[in-house]
Amino acid sequence: MKRLLAALAIAALVGCASVNKIESGDQNIGGRMSVHLEGAWNHVSAPGMGPAQTWTMEGLPVDQLLIYSGLRDGEAVHAGGGGAAKSFSFRSTMQPDEVVTMFEGMLTRDGSSFKLAKLEPISFGGERGFRFEYALTRKEDNVVLSGVGYGTVNKGELFALLYFAPRLTFFDRHRGRVEQIARSARVKG
Repeated sequence: MKRLLAALAIAALVGCASVNKIESGDQNIGGRMSVHLEGAWNHVSAPGMGPAQTWTMEGLPVDQLLIYSGLRDGEAVHAGGGGAAKSFSFRSTMQPDEVVTMFEGMLTRDGSSFKLAKLEPISFGGERGFRFEYALTRKEDNVVLSGVGYGTVNKGELFALLYFAPRLTFFDRHRGRVEQIARSARVKG
């Protein structure tokens, strides 16, 4: 997380980072997924952010919604490795518990700690999918974050949403909006 924030700060200083407002209504995410928004979000993009679209309501240090639209077999779920940090890649044969373990690895690459609270089957994107809840304690500041994730594998590709924010105030503030987005998600073709 520290590296991401540092990279974003540097990119912002040199003018490479951008924040775009995503308006209410139907939105296409990548080529094969769509969602319906009831209220605007901020889409943050900068070089090296990874394969997920990153959205926020309060700003990246506070909350993040990561949206994966068609992550292919063998692709890393995070931005390029570098250094000693382990890489976590999606495999099209993964079961829901293995996908959650992959996200756990991604979220704890910086030494943060992850605790899975719930994993259950649900429909996501119009497909058989799964939903999970978790807690994440950031190493850099010991802030406890609550999180929720949704996912499905369609035609060997991963479609997923991950949302996390500090459990006090911020998570519950936007949880309903995230759940509405997850209910509206549709995987195409």
